[in-house]
Amino acid sequence: MSEAPLIELKGITKTFGEGEAAFQALKGVDLTIERGDFVAIMGPSGSGKSTTMNILGCLDIPTSGVFCFRGVEVQALSRDQRSLLRRRYLGFVFQGFNLLARTSALENVELPLLYRGESKPARKAAAEKALDLVGLLPWADHTPAELSGGQQQRVAIARALVSEPDVLLADEPTGNLDTERSTEIMKLLQELNRSGITILMVTHEEEMAAFARTIVHFRDGLVESLVHNGSAAAEGQNTGAPA
Repeated sequence: MSEAPLIELKGITKTFGEGEAAFQALKGVDLTIERGDFVAIMGPSGSGKSTTMNILGCLDIPTSGVFCFRGVEVQALSRDQRSLLRRRYLGFVFQGFNLLARTSALENVELPLLYRGESKPARKAAAEKALDLVGLLPWADHTPAELSGGQQQRVAIARALVSEPDVLLADEPTGNLDTERSTEIMKLLQELNRSGITILMVTHEEEMAAFARTIVHFRDGLVESLVHNGSAAAEGQNTGAPA
């Protein structure tokens, strides 16, 4: 018996508001994401990409349709069960780094494990491992103000990885960075993807999307196209260790 896809969206709709004020953000989205993929989600403002990411991240539920994660129908879960799924299986990276300003990189990375009630030694060991994974262990004691924008985003990525999620959801992860730092972060995401982490990324930049294995374009609440990327960047010919 074949293994279920990691993520399946079947006929997903999402409507905000009621009556004459109702707005249908998603109009029947079908999308399958396999384990180990690196998916870039693109589209103009209002196309439905952010609404889809909120559903994929269990931050919202669809109005209709079926959303399956590892073969489980997510919309059938209770709020607490969805919260548990989010904490155990998903990691989030945002355009704004969302780091605590007066807290060290290590302590920022520990936060998800603190909320899970892990012991201090376990939190420290896991946070050090995550920082080492993104090349920032020597900066563990530095506060965000002592780090560059690219370093701050790597701390944010380490924080998303510390709970060892199945999926990393990145919303415009290079939106606040210059071209050089953006490329650094994309190369890091590629390396993480090669290690087995599935990555879903919203971006409006074609150059950043080129690093992904699959590019999905949204328009008017539907998937307009899905392309398996064969570019040099996607295949790793343009990659190296992050600076």
